[in-house]
Amino acid sequence: MLRRKGLHIAEIICAGTILLIGSGCGASAEPSWKSFDGAANVKSFPVPKEANKTEQTTGNSDLDYVRYALPGLKEDESIPEPYLKEIESWGWTQKEAEANSSSLVFEKGKNIVHLTVHDGYLIITVPTQMKKQVIQGLEGNKTNK
Repeated sequence: MLRRKGLHIAEIICAGTILLIGSGCGASAEPSWKSFDGAANVKSFPVPKEANKTEQTTGNSDLDYVRYALPGLKEDESIPEPYLKEIESWGWTQKEAEANSSSLVFEKGKNIVHLTVHDGYLIITVPTQMKKQVIQGLEGNKTNK
């Protein structure tokens, strides 16, 4: 009886696992762009809830980035308009960029975020304080000329 009961539990677990995996496979290949959370490295910058954090720097003072897997993204396409609108609604302003760029820079107060889109993932990079000062100094030189 125990063996039969144990088998029954194993069957239930197996069926549940298949159900979970199967439901993930049926998910849309395109992000919905409807719900967002703050990025792991800068909470005030939105990232689609569907994105899964796959990599993050730890203890590296020169580079602060988080990589998020997000199926459906294409590097050769521009960043989707709903995502750009969400970023702006969170108070971020896009700095000057080329049309259809897969890499953009956003600013909010004294904070700077680099958003880079690749095939199937995106990267949120926050320059360190020293890099921020260099970027701001370079931009100051442009306006003084």
